[in-house]
Amino acid sequence: MQQPSGHEQNADQIAYWNGPSGQRWADRHAVQEKLLGPIADVLIDRARPKPGERVLDVGCGSGATTIAFAKAVAPNGFALGIDISDPMLSQARGFAPKGLPLDFVLADATVHPFEPASFDLLASRFGVMFFADPIASFTNLRRALKPSGRLAFACWREPKENPWMMTPLMAVYKHVPKMPPVGPEEPGPFAFAAEERVMRILNGAGFVDVAMEPHNLAMDIAIGGGLDAAVEGALQIGPASRALQGHPPETYTAAKASMREMLAPFVKGQSVALQGAIWIVTAKAA
Repeated sequence: MQQPSGHEQNADQIAYWNGPSGQRWADRHAVQEKLLGPIADVLIDRARPKPGERVLDVGCGSGATTIAFAKAVAPNGFALGIDISDPMLSQARGFAPKGLPLDFVLADATVHPFEPASFDLLASRFGVMFFADPIASFTNLRRALKPSGRLAFACWREPKENPWMMTPLMAVYKHVPKMPPVGPEEPGPFAFAAEERVMRILNGAGFVDVAMEPHNLAMDIAIGGGLDAAVEGALQIGPASRALQGHPPETYTAAKASMREMLAPFVKGQSVALQGAIWIVTAKAA
């Protein structure tokens, strides 16, 4: 397995996404894509990729969004997916249909030497909230955009607005101590939840006309598989999974029972739908 070099402050993230956690995300690619696919649809609609454009997809994971952008800009455009996770990029290369104008690079977007002024669109679905120095990261990414270039990305809003993640975690917290709180300036899923911070970062990196559009979505955490699938998914990845790491099997079993009980009221047929809340952030390079 390769592991990219990168900004020293991003070392923890590089290790995380190339270790067991990154592999778990890769293993659940198909399931997670069913869950997050509707968000990609919203993002691509707002990003408005056009045939012939060059797109840079940051934190592309297993490549679903890069493939979608490549299809939108084909045949004369191009999409480049960049990620720090070798397990997921290995999948992306295997999933990419032959003949599509795309490529993938294993690298840290904070320091990668992109060709200056070479992209029309910078996009990301949940791939930009993990930078240790986001102003430096977005400054480097903005250099890769043409002066007429634009930015569009999706990020999560506040935890309390995302019960699809927090409800399983609250069930786990009946049995384990709460994880240390993540500071408002620290990398993490909710690092871009605050409008003021996102505006400050993007303006500090030289972007203009920054806009943030809220979207609410119903997130079927069972992905059509019923209550058991919802519980198993929450136990494998996400905040509930992280909170249980290192605890004994009996704690895991008790937390699983509490999670089933807490999620049961949301079951409708084979779905377990809870609210998700995102920002679609757009801006211009100049």
